[in-house]
Amino acid sequence: MQDKWQLATKVIHAGHEKNETGALVSPMCQSATFVFDNAEQGGARFSGDEHGYIYTRLGNPTTAELERKIAALEGSEAAVATASGMAAVSAALLANLKSGDHLVASNAVYGCTFSLMNSQLSKFGIEVSLVNFNDRAAIIAAIRPTTKVIFCETPVNPHLDVYDLNMIASIAKQHDLISIVDNTFMTPLLQQPIKHGIDIVVHSATKYLNGHGDVIAGLICASDEQMQVIKYEVLKDIGSVLSPHDAWLILRGLKTLDVRIARHCENAEKVALFLEQHPKIAKVYYPGLKSHAGHALLGGQMRRAGGVIAFELVAGYEQSLQFINQLSLFSIAVSLGDGESLIQHPASMTHSPYTKEQRELAGITDNLLRISVGLESAEDIIQALADGLARL
Repeated sequence: MQDKWQLATKVIHAGHEKNETGALVSPMCQSATFVFDNAEQGGARFSGDEHGYIYTRLGNPTTAELERKIAALEGSEAAVATASGMAAVSAALLANLKSGDHLVASNAVYGCTFSLMNSQLSKFGIEVSLVNFNDRAAIIAAIRPTTKVIFCETPVNPHLDVYDLNMIASIAKQHDLISIVDNTFMTPLLQQPIKHGIDIVVHSATKYLNGHGDVIAGLICASDEQMQVIKYEVLKDIGSVLSPHDAWLILRGLKTLDVRIARHCENAEKVALFLEQHPKIAKVYYPGLKSHAGHALLGGQMRRAGGVIAFELVAGYEQSLQFINQLSLFSIAVSLGDGESLIQHPASMTHSPYTKEQRELAGITDNLLRISVGLESAEDIIQALADGLARL
């Protein structure tokens, strides 16, 4: 039955199992460890001969419900929850890379993902090549005999480039590579990379999946085989697992994901049109606009364009910061997917790990701003931007 449900139904019902109390809302299992009936049962669970909970770092009923729900939404065999989005990215990479291996990634990614790839992986003898993922030839040219993984975000943080998932998956399969896609900006309601042939999907569940700005969390979706390695060979030892309380909060937040995403998209579409027509805006990056190169993938790869917009002001670095500081309604913050509209300056904030030259290569200019369009009235959001632009 669950396989036939629409996504709006799955966000509420998928993964939920009736509990012995009859409670409509799943009780939170706030326990670090679990009691065995006898020593033999404990040994059987540790050996894997018997299914059951051992220790929350290895699994917890509340976290397991979240994992079942996300797997159902993404269309994957399994999922695993992590303590942050970066924990999800790190675990997915470390499960598939070792010393001497090579990673091909898009030249624009979230700043901490970039830092992980360029500062941390090199300590373990893992090499990284960053290329333009809109260029099929460039991706293929970057592949070496030691390449094991191909990684990207789409849409890209922060400038909303959109990459063709079918193309990326086909390259990965032709060269026997593991493909990993960060689907945070879209959520499974707007895009399901696994249905396009991608092997592993990661999320910062801090963002839209939770939607209330009060949890740090990550999720990984993949095959059962991949999940066994990631969960029991990587996360078990690193320890970056999600707490039951945070899992419970995300389960609560997910119940409104469908209606929240619809409002985020509706507002963002109106805001993007306003910005595109304003004389003090040099360029708008939003896949929902016909002027965006990724617009052609709407309706196929992506159901809608999401709630994040990037734009360049007709202004310099100092004026861009002044615009942010004087803007009403918006909160100056670096997350996204909350009820509140947020604004940030990527070059000095989320993407500050990049050097100036690396930012230029990735298309991150000093006058580029990124907004997460919230759930307020679209008219009020537009008015706040209009007032701020009038002061430039």
